[in-house]
Amino acid sequence: MVLAAGKGLRMRPLTNRRPKPLVAVAGRSLIDRALDRVKDAGISKVVVNLHYRGEMLRRHLDKRQGLDCLYSDESKSLLETGGGVKKALKKLVDSGPRPKPFLVLNSDALWLDGFGKGVASDNALARLAAAWDGRRMDALLLMQPTSKALGHKGTGDYRLQRDARLMRVPGGPAPYVFTGIQILHPRLFEQSPRGAFSLVHLYDKAQKAGRLFGLKHTGVWMDVGTPAGVTMAEDELKALGRL
Repeated sequence: MVLAAGKGLRMRPLTNRRPKPLVAVAGRSLIDRALDRVKDAGISKVVVNLHYRGEMLRRHLDKRQGLDCLYSDESKSLLETGGGVKKALKKLVDSGPRPKPFLVLNSDALWLDGFGKGVASDNALARLAAAWDGRRMDALLLMQPTSKALGHKGTGDYRLQRDARLMRVPGGPAPYVFTGIQILHPRLFEQSPRGAFSLVHLYDKAQKAGRLFGLKHTGVWMDVGTPAGVTMAEDELKALGRL
């Protein structure tokens, strides 16, 4: 699932006439960059939630090739991250006795994979899938060291323990920032709130049960939530020769 239903307030004036996922970085929209990475990981089905200028985003995505895009409409009521994923569960999870985990990422998550021996070994989404252990985990979050989180103005979110479990540090400082890229299991949403709520509520629930885990990202991650963030990202991509 790609979370794309925000109002884009911090990205104004670039979002005065378009939703934030359609803001371009070096000539390519944020959501297309994210979906390119999804497609590169071999994923063919994606659910996108819609709110602000949702029809504009739907028309744009309907033109994409090689991806089966489904939509979760939040035009009447914005449900935040947790409520948005919960609303889309029926489209994300196949019915059956053993529902499978699924990938969730923010539409403005802009990242580059690490530079290892091969693309497959360093693909962030493939690394998350390989690290997933449903016997121990309800959520697995991709984490970036706070000191290497480009454009991030906060002081970090979590500590990453030696056993890969995560411990949230409310208000920081903390050594790791959550990238907005994750694997979640449907059972995490059992007895979750109705209506709008943040995924952080479910992370805290999983942490309390010892079932919240993290994986360190091996490449570049950028916070592209403001016009200044767009400029920063373009400069960084140019410097890395990855436009």
